[in-house]
Amino acid sequence: MNTGSAINPLMPRTTKTQVFLRNLRKHWSLLMLMVPGLLYLIINNYLPIYGLTIAFRKINYAKGVFQSDWINPIWKNFKFLFKTRDAWIITRNTLAYNAVFIVLGLIFSVSLALMLNEIRSKRFAKLYQTSMILPHLISYVIVAYLVYALLATDNGFLNNSVLPVFGQEPVRWYADVKKWPGILIIVNLWKTAGYSSIVYLASIAGIDTEFYEAAEIDGASRMQQVRLITLPLITPTIITMTLLSIGRIFYSDFGLFYQVPMDAGILYNATQTIDTYVYRGLLKLGDVAMSSAAGFYQSIVGFLLVFIANAITRRINQENALF
Repeated sequence: MNTGSAINPLMPRTTKTQVFLRNLRKHWSLLMLMVPGLLYLIINNYLPIYGLTIAFRKINYAKGVFQSDWINPIWKNFKFLFKTRDAWIITRNTLAYNAVFIVLGLIFSVSLALMLNEIRSKRFAKLYQTSMILPHLISYVIVAYLVYALLATDNGFLNNSVLPVFGQEPVRWYADVKKWPGILIIVNLWKTAGYSSIVYLASIAGIDTEFYEAAEIDGASRMQQVRLITLPLITPTIITMTLLSIGRIFYSDFGLFYQVPMDAGILYNATQTIDTYVYRGLLKLGDVAMSSAAGFYQSIVGFLLVFIANAITRRINQENALF
């Protein structure tokens, strides 16, 4: 009879707590590396969740924010987003801009990643990658003045140096609302596409080179390799990034829509979004509860959109779904 696997009753049993403590001692260095990120996640993302209750209170600073009375009806603070005459404009702008940013951002980012992947010189690859990611690190305050240096009516580069070459009259850029959708899209792509391309480039770098070697033996051109190997294999990354972008489709980049147009009132029809509207409303009304209600509304809609988009993705291809 084989008794090699029998449990010796004289040996003490190893409990789950002992196993946990043993693993903790074994991997303590990795756990310490995780602590800063975990603390940031808890402090920045989880502790503020309780603040969502502000959206359902009538703030009285004498009582304190969290001791203020609950409002009745409970959705009262949400009304200002929908009853204002600007409700359609801010919703249209927020959704339309983000939809364009998602589509064009994906096209430009993937294209940049594919081009960067073709650079064989490590020195030039690092140079181009750095130059691509640099705009992402520049503050929107600086970006706003760079744009102003280009578009200023009196001494802007376009009006003084470019348009005269083509015999064109100077343009009052900060008074022409029709031109700003295009300007904002260009600025957004310039600032964000390079950073996103690095994410896709990292995904491309993880593809096994044997796939390309086999394709070359079969006579596939470089474009065919991109279409049949690279794009299908980075599809999960593309879907994940797109789903995350969809989750923020009801948010807007405050710096892009507030600082770059220099808060010009004449441009509000093209630059006003939910975030800038709430900020301006907070400055005028001083109602923190209404601003909190807007943020809560954006979060709920973003969550539902991610959930719906992921469900559609899972129905089409379960392996590419986020969850």
